[in-house]
Amino acid sequence: MLRIALPNKGRLAEETRELFNDAGLEVRGRGERALTASLGGEFEAIFVRAQDISEFVADGAADAGITGWDLVAESERTLDDRLDLGFGRCRLVVAAREESGVTTLDDIVGAPRVATVFPRVARAFFERAGRQVEIVPVSGAAEIAPHLGIADIVVDLTSTGSTLKVNGLREVATIFESTARLIAASAHLERSPEKCRAMNDLVMALESVLRARGKRYLMANVPRAVLQDVKEILPGLNGPTVIDIMNGGTFVAVHSVVPAASIYRTIAALKALGGEGILVTRIERLMP
Repeated sequence: MLRIALPNKGRLAEETRELFNDAGLEVRGRGERALTASLGGEFEAIFVRAQDISEFVADGAADAGITGWDLVAESERTLDDRLDLGFGRCRLVVAAREESGVTTLDDIVGAPRVATVFPRVARAFFERAGRQVEIVPVSGAAEIAPHLGIADIVVDLTSTGSTLKVNGLREVATIFESTARLIAASAHLERSPEKCRAMNDLVMALESVLRARGKRYLMANVPRAVLQDVKEILPGLNGPTVIDIMNGGTFVAVHSVVPAASIYRTIAALKALGGEGILVTRIERLMP
């Protein structure tokens, strides 16, 4: 049985639980504060701080884990990125005070102090950029550091940039974009063929749920004479499925997977071609 380290609190924990539930791996614990739980009876979950998950997986205390890529990068441990889960999206950026005059990395002169929760990543980034800086590690709220005189520049996470702007900071550069990832350590998994197979099954299960998100399954009856036009509207994965209807006469049934964001226009286009009996349903999983 795979042991999977999951974040124990916060938005990342909530979205991770939702993903596993949708994949049929319901989190079954003895209570909200339980440190372990069953994942649908197939896997074991252990709940730890998101920033500790990379260490747990790298050291073999867990076979896999889910945490932000920013935390994986900061850990500097050798880990495999098995699946990008897409949620928890943010950017790790370099920012300076608006009045500093620093708008690009080229404007950084001397050896300014840089406050950050990500000292390893920040140090490596400035070394690659050929800029000499003094790293000031902080435990949180790096954006306040320039106002307190602790640092001149910050390296911090942002989703929209609004918090930086509110605190009078301007983005100077993006180090990388981070999302939640399913991580593992091949060195540990390869010792057990059974765990390797279980890991592959887990990736497939989670990936099928992620692939289905933002998609809808559409069914409609359309005139056979306009099928060529229908194929332009319903490209699907490999084109729409066309099925003869018993006593359907000139009509055939078409089934297709379509983006949820464009479903309104798709239905309107089918109606314009004489489509009828249109049915749209959600998709729980989608396998290629």
